[in-house]
Amino acid sequence: MDFVEELKWRNLIKDVTNMEGLKKRLEEPIILYCGFDPTADSLHIGHLQQLILLKRYQKQGHHPLALIGGGTGMIGDPRPTTERQLLNNEQVEANVIGITNQIESILTSDNNPVQIINNREWLKDLTVLDFLRDYGKYFSVSNMIAKDTVAQRLKTGISFTEFAYTILQAIDFNYLYERYNVELQIGGSDQWGNLVSGADLIRRLQGNEVTVYGATSPLITKSDGSKFGKSEGENIWLDAERTSPYAFYQFFINTSDDDVMNFIKRLSMKTPEEIMEIEAEFKKAPHKRLAQKELAMELTELVHGKEGLEMALRLTEAFFSGDIKSLDLDQIEMLFKDFEGFDLKGEMNLVELLVEAQIASSRREAREFINNGAIRINGEVVKDIEKTISKKDGIEEKVTIIRRGKKHYHVINHL
Repeated sequence: MDFVEELKWRNLIKDVTNMEGLKKRLEEPIILYCGFDPTADSLHIGHLQQLILLKRYQKQGHHPLALIGGGTGMIGDPRPTTERQLLNNEQVEANVIGITNQIESILTSDNNPVQIINNREWLKDLTVLDFLRDYGKYFSVSNMIAKDTVAQRLKTGISFTEFAYTILQAIDFNYLYERYNVELQIGGSDQWGNLVSGADLIRRLQGNEVTVYGATSPLITKSDGSKFGKSEGENIWLDAERTSPYAFYQFFINTSDDDVMNFIKRLSMKTPEEIMEIEAEFKKAPHKRLAQKELAMELTELVHGKEGLEMALRLTEAFFSGDIKSLDLDQIEMLFKDFEGFDLKGEMNLVELLVEAQIASSRREAREFINNGAIRINGEVVKDIEKTISKKDGIEEKVTIIRRGKKHYHVINHL
């Protein structure tokens, strides 16, 4: 299959301004872009589809350009629900640095590097009069309020600031066409209205003989209808300080059987043939979770590098084997970051500690756990009901990990 057919197979094409024209244009190298607003100092996995889509074009010999919204990020793309909280200059500048580094890392290439450009470069000097005279007159208010997100917000209220966002994004496309010969803008399906506005502005300013393209891909959703990209209501970030490589890996390793092949098609750089082989093996033995492992390993290495993947695999092995003593304190904290801890001052008898930390419901049950070999302290079985736990038992005298049975871990913080 050709490149466009492969994108369709991967479910990465939803709407295109001119499908046949784009398919023919892609027979030769094209310059394309996707925009990323710096609303935080890190991108999250909701951005991965577009980043990897740029990487696909890059691998085909096309030239990717990532537009950082240092200007538009001061305003914010309208959300379907509420107004965004405006960021100040310092916040935006810090966020720009963070996401620029991530984009460079993911789209690294020796012979076809990504261009990264900040739209603050041209938007910061745009006066109100120029905005209204040179661009505003080409936009129909009736068309603007018909866009899905704006139409939803009209019921609850939308500021002119966010209402005008689509004009700024159209200005971006026109500027990139003039200065960098960009002919294609890609984005999620929620950006369709903005892509069409940009292509229309270019036609009006540059002439009807000019052809540019906009192409969207469907947003990723889970089979149960919930939003992709969150775990327990929290974003899964690309920054290792916000979401550790271990937590990142675990998010994808825990992908449901119903979702995993859809995610692989959309997010993996493996060939269709390789993916079909994985799918065949997965269907034979879904309990082995081959597809989840392939997805988790590939994306963790893409985002966090080989070292990040090795760390994630090591922590995963330590967690399921119980080999806690092989880990250092930083790794322990990463592994058990989301576990509730029990603070221990001084020392305490193990039986009492199991009850106080709610590991056992009673002293009798605690003694049964210990006598039956169900309690491990930092990976080692303890059968002494007279044992006391103190700092000297802790890893670096900071934390002790108690495991009950095969899966139940508890963190004891030594004060």
